[in-house]
Amino acid sequence: MASYEKLTPPTGGTPIRFENGQPVVPPDPIIPFIRGDGTGVDIWPATQRVLDAAVARAYGGARRIEWFKVYAGDEACELYGTYQYLPQDTLTAIETYGVAIKGPLTTPVGGGIRSLNVALRQIFDLYCCVRPCRYYAGTPSPHRRPQDLDVIVYRENTEDIYMGIEWDAEDPVGQELLRHINDVVIPASPKLGRKRIREGSGIGIKPVSKFGTQRHIRRAIQHALRLEGKRRHVTLVHKGNIMKFTEGAFRDWGYELATTEFRDVCVTERESWILDNLARQPGLSIADNARQIEPGYDNLTPEKRAAVDAEVSAVLAAIGESHGNGRWKEMVLVDDRIADSIFQQIQTRPQDYSVLATLNLNGDYISDAAAAVVGGLGMAPGANIGDSAAIFEATHGTAPKHAGLDRINPGSVILSGVMMLEFMGWQEAADLITRGISGAIAAGEVTYDLARLMEPPVEPITCSGFAEAVVRHFDA
Repeated sequence: MASYEKLTPPTGGTPIRFENGQPVVPPDPIIPFIRGDGTGVDIWPATQRVLDAAVARAYGGARRIEWFKVYAGDEACELYGTYQYLPQDTLTAIETYGVAIKGPLTTPVGGGIRSLNVALRQIFDLYCCVRPCRYYAGTPSPHRRPQDLDVIVYRENTEDIYMGIEWDAEDPVGQELLRHINDVVIPASPKLGRKRIREGSGIGIKPVSKFGTQRHIRRAIQHALRLEGKRRHVTLVHKGNIMKFTEGAFRDWGYELATTEFRDVCVTERESWILDNLARQPGLSIADNARQIEPGYDNLTPEKRAAVDAEVSAVLAAIGESHGNGRWKEMVLVDDRIADSIFQQIQTRPQDYSVLATLNLNGDYISDAAAAVVGGLGMAPGANIGDSAAIFEATHGTAPKHAGLDRINPGSVILSGVMMLEFMGWQEAADLITRGISGAIAAGEVTYDLARLMEPPVEPITCSGFAEAVVRHFDA
């Protein structure tokens, strides 16, 4: 039995355990929850009301959640002492029970933790941050057709610059590293030419590993396999045109995974072109097929034309029979796009995308941009998933000036609860909440952040009132 300094676990309920990275969920799971700072005081009770009502309605008492309150952020400091933003009790509870949910947390001032959210992800190796962005009819949006966007952002959580390996411009260790790079590393690397880092620069390191990349993209592909039709589509998002050995490697390792481990269920974009060309034009020559997939083929050097020809021949030999004649259309399509292009395309061609697999920083930006299209962070859920734990969370901040006023939108945490229920395999309860949210918004029963943007404007309801509206619309 786990021991706690200041907490008493529920006397009933059963822990969730993980096997091969997947949760094994009993009918009475114990789930730790962190209320959250600021508006968490309003948001969490509303969320718990909705989750409990959905589970009770869906399963008639055969399943239930045993909630276990744990502490982080400012509320933890009140109980455990100054700077105790993330007490050991909370870490023990999450480790013991596997799945947790939390409201928004304050970024600490002092205490040695840059971000509680990042700390939790790193401590429990929650390497996938999953953020679905879809539109609920009636939600005000600055876009003309927000309903066209329905994407799931898979953001790698543990690498990239979020590892926090950096030194400020006056740190003597960092400046010693800068001198070593300028005087030893760059001169020993001919490809870097005569580049030099300016004296007095802050330095950060951006690690991207094959292991971290492929375990993350593996989950993205597995998610796509649960979808249907054109939704079976994973896009590797990167800036590999500039950062060739980090972001470019992310792309390359993603393709490698798709064409080895997932060879029987995946096709790359270029492979699909080759297969489709031959299906539409039986008897098409290798050279003519290559000409259709490679712009400027006839102007290439003989060596480059031969390389494209060899690519076409290799694809047809390897998967022509297994993936050809349109079979690839039922598989997961894997392609890649430059990150800045995706910012434009989720607005101009959102229907072309489904699962976006990204590195850490790009995923942070892109998920917020996508959320803005469908109604903002108040309607944006998030999950952090690893092989032995998962934490579901609000994606917005604490908004302390609204705390205790019963007016904030609880949608982000409620929808994170939907993701948690789906992760647990409790789809019936999750579907009730999704219907309830859709029905409440369509009826104009929304909190002030959405009410003020609706045309014509509607009278806002309270945070707790929104929860009740969601429950009333379960059968909408």
